[in-house]
Amino acid sequence: MTAIQQQNSAQQCTTANVDSEEIDKFSQLAHKWWDKDSEFKPLHDINPLRLDFIDNYVHLKNKKILDVGCGGGILTEAMAKIGAERVTGIDLAKKSLKIAQLHALQEQLNNVSYRLISAEDLATEMPASFDAISCMEMLEHVPNPGSIV
Repeated sequence: MTAIQQQNSAQQCTTANVDSEEIDKFSQLAHKWWDKDSEFKPLHDINPLRLDFIDNYVHLKNKKILDVGCGGGILTEAMAKIGAERVTGIDLAKKSLKIAQLHALQEQLNNVSYRLISAEDLATEMPASFDAISCMEMLEHVPNPGSIV
């Protein structure tokens, strides 16, 4: 199943833990995810630090990783590039996921996939399927952060 097929098959999100205003806000900015001088500049600037932090604790090489609230895939791709076996990015902002998918294709990252699905729904669908889970700069954008954790 391709990344786009996976995304389309997961479009029916059953969780209510979504702030539609936040999704709309990130959808409006989706085309800027990979512009290092845009509103996402701070994420690009801190990405090496957070990647090193994760790798120091998880040792990403040959691991299956889930990136919750992946947005445009900045951290997702970085984890894939340093040797994760498979990185799955999930988000509920469809436009951001499209940008992430396109960028991963451009970078020829075959070990990255993106899905339009909530963390809660994915946990039901695929329990205990990952070696590690990241969730960076996302919990402040949902009504019930505890549900994600």
